[in-house]
Amino acid sequence: MPTPVLRTDRLLLEPYRPDDAADSIALLSDPEVGRFMGTGPLTPADAAGLFGRLFSKVYAEDLFDVWAVRRDGRYVGHAEIKHTDDVDGQEIVYALVKPAWGDGLGTELARALVRYGFDTLGLPRVWATVAEQNHASLALLGKLGFTPQRDLIEDDGTTTRVLAVDRT
Repeated sequence: MPTPVLRTDRLLLEPYRPDDAADSIALLSDPEVGRFMGTGPLTPADAAGLFGRLFSKVYAEDLFDVWAVRRDGRYVGHAEIKHTDDVDGQEIVYALVKPAWGDGLGTELARALVRYGFDTLGLPRVWATVAEQNHASLALLGKLGFTPQRDLIEDDGTTTRVLAVDRT
């Protein structure tokens, strides 16, 4: 099933388009945005490679759902829900451009991903992994009912919090 279009009060989540490349690369290579994502911000070249794989692999093979996030027609972020080896289930992933921070869009976006996981994918539990230092994301997920499950110690010695919310 191809990635569907999702709507919230202020956001439109839709599959990426080729003309989103520059925005996606800028987001994923931004040091402040990427400092808590995976192994940190990507180089522009690595972000471009990842963007290309969205079309050649993720969408082509229908591996998992990945969205460009828009507000008022403008690109403001990235979202996905996918199986991850860190947990035995589906994990939400989201990132917003810096100008979109602090306006509640992250909460709105994460809530939409959780709702999609429960209502569309039929998941009993939705997971998130968050760097221990990412206090804003931990607080956001706490508001949505996510609770700590365990901690992972990364190769670099940092801690990643594993959280989950169950369908009620």
